[in-house]
Amino acid sequence: MNNLGTRYFRKTLKLLVKFKHTEHTFMIIMAIIIGIIGGYGAIVFRNLIKLFESIFFGSGAINLAYIEGLPWYVKLLVPAIGGLFVGPIIYFFAREAKGHGVPEVMEAIILKGGAIRPRVVIAKIIASAISIGTGGSVGREGPIVQIGSAAGSSLGQIIKVRGSQLRTLVACGAAAGIAGTFNAPIAGSIFALEILLGDFAITQFSPIVIASVTSTVISRYYLGNFPAFIVPKYELVSVYEFIPYTILGILAAIVALSFTNIVYKAEDLFDAISIPEWIKPAIGGLIIGGVGIYFPHIFGVGYETMDLALASKLSWSFLLLLIFLKIFATSVTIGSGGSGGIFAPSLFLGASLGGFVGTVTNMAYPELTANPGAYALVGMGAVAAATMHAPITSILILFELTNDYRIILPLMTAIILSVVIKMQIKKESIYTLKLIRKGLKLKKEYEPNVLSNIKIEKILKTDCIKVLPDTSFKKLFKLTKKTFHLNYFVVNENDKLLGILSPYKIRTMARTQGKDLKGAIAENLIIDDKTFFTPDETLDIVGVILNDLILDEIPIVNNENDKKVIGYISKTQIIYAYNREMMKKDMLRSVSGYINSSSKFKQLKMMDGEILCEVEVPGRYVGKDLSQLDLRHKYGIEVILIKQNFNQETNESEKVFVPNPEYKFAYGDRLLIVGSDEAVNKFNA
Repeated sequence: MNNLGTRYFRKTLKLLVKFKHTEHTFMIIMAIIIGIIGGYGAIVFRNLIKLFESIFFGSGAINLAYIEGLPWYVKLLVPAIGGLFVGPIIYFFAREAKGHGVPEVMEAIILKGGAIRPRVVIAKIIASAISIGTGGSVGREGPIVQIGSAAGSSLGQIIKVRGSQLRTLVACGAAAGIAGTFNAPIAGSIFALEILLGDFAITQFSPIVIASVTSTVISRYYLGNFPAFIVPKYELVSVYEFIPYTILGILAAIVALSFTNIVYKAEDLFDAISIPEWIKPAIGGLIIGGVGIYFPHIFGVGYETMDLALASKLSWSFLLLLIFLKIFATSVTIGSGGSGGIFAPSLFLGASLGGFVGTVTNMAYPELTANPGAYALVGMGAVAAATMHAPITSILILFELTNDYRIILPLMTAIILSVVIKMQIKKESIYTLKLIRKGLKLKKEYEPNVLSNIKIEKILKTDCIKVLPDTSFKKLFKLTKKTFHLNYFVVNENDKLLGILSPYKIRTMARTQGKDLKGAIAENLIIDDKTFFTPDETLDIVGVILNDLILDEIPIVNNENDKKVIGYISKTQIIYAYNREMMKKDMLRSVSGYINSSSKFKQLKMMDGEILCEVEVPGRYVGKDLSQLDLRHKYGIEVILIKQNFNQETNESEKVFVPNPEYKFAYGDRLLIVGSDEAVNKFNA
């Protein structure tokens, strides 16, 4: 039976490989497969959570009443025991499974073209299920996004798709996960496009929607066509309600900002504790258990508490308290190294905030305002949108949950207001902030200075003129006749920089002052003693400073402490480096201009019958270097330039460089190649 299953699996892979040459059909088939995987993944994940709840709490259908009836020591110790399991799984098996899940997927898309290790699926599904099943104050949406994305990525890597296709398959997995979890196919699709890819191109949109719909069909078949929350019918009672809804939007931005900041402060706090990483989730679990003894509402995903807020069954004072408790509990769970998402906690915070605002408003003006539950619903969307910087996703997911347009106007008002205010205060979302903290630059707001990618050490010259401080004016004047350098550097016996001399000034002084300069020495003729650079600085900084100086050559020292002169850099070198970088970029841009959106790859016919073209590196070559592939002899093509999507070592985005034999291709790399039409088609097949 195993051999039969293996044969069918191999036949399926071969069939998919054949379909790769008809890209649209291939991506549709892949989207359906990933949608099926995502749908079943969501079901398995939810059942695993119930399994661990039954193991640790004694029931797979726990609710607030059940937890409140448990002995205090059970509530205290179960989250800590869960942490003892989660820590080793993450630390020793797959560290990407730590934390939210969504930032790790975004990082894989940025750094690795969508490549995610297959083991992440197993680690994330088990670690997150234990975290949530033992009371960790996190959501299941982030994990299911990472699980679906990892599944899509793994399948794409097995079939060896291109980098652009792999990124789309990752997004298909994420959309399938969200759709299957929330029973919300539209929101699942928009989540993947708005947050993960930031691109609504039709080539990506179609397969993502198909994966999302497929997952939802499977989820509805097994779990029924029920929304994630019990949402009563709400409506806008009076136009005056826009005032409290506006206040709610402003407060939502403040709550989202506080939530984001405290989550990462908790991470920093736990990182500073000098104990083994795998033990920290247990410490976090113990803290959560201590809070949960008195307030079990903070345990797990918190859907039941949100339902109570939506049904207006909680007092304003308790709702206000829940905001602080949930921020604390989720921050401790994630900061200590637990595994789970922040989407459900942000909805929880929004429901508590909205319920608080709605209850207070309804108490003051009962005839002019809707039920407090309406405000809880709007608050859910506003806090989630401001936390994730995803207004479209939040609007759509709340609409799909209610299936009612009557609340859409205040919902849109509060969401847009909260996002705008939050982005004015902090530009990064809770997802992108994690990547920024790792040093990754995600988006360019303007055309970058190409010189910012070039370090001084790459182009500095070492044939500088160094003179001692007691060198006579006569010797300096003779030196100006023998050399063509534009500046000299005064150094002591250890080559430490003391200042800069100007040969032009020396010649001018010799002509105008003559005999009066017999006693002058180099130390007295220094024109600048503060300007220098080190080899690891970049040329954009040098260029800016040179514009404000009369110096043509600037000394380069080994470091700021020793200041030992090791060379110099000139304006001419900077201009040359700039022109060279721009020429490389222009070569790629000029090729790109000759294609349209439906072209399979970019090409430009040359005079000798060959073509110059830009292609994305085929998946079968990922991880291999040029020396291994020997493309010149195998295909008859020459690789001229490589455009790298992101350089992990230098944090440079869209780096263009001349290839070297040792460079290993990565997903997303684009190549500028020259060869015959036949050779290029063979290589790109």
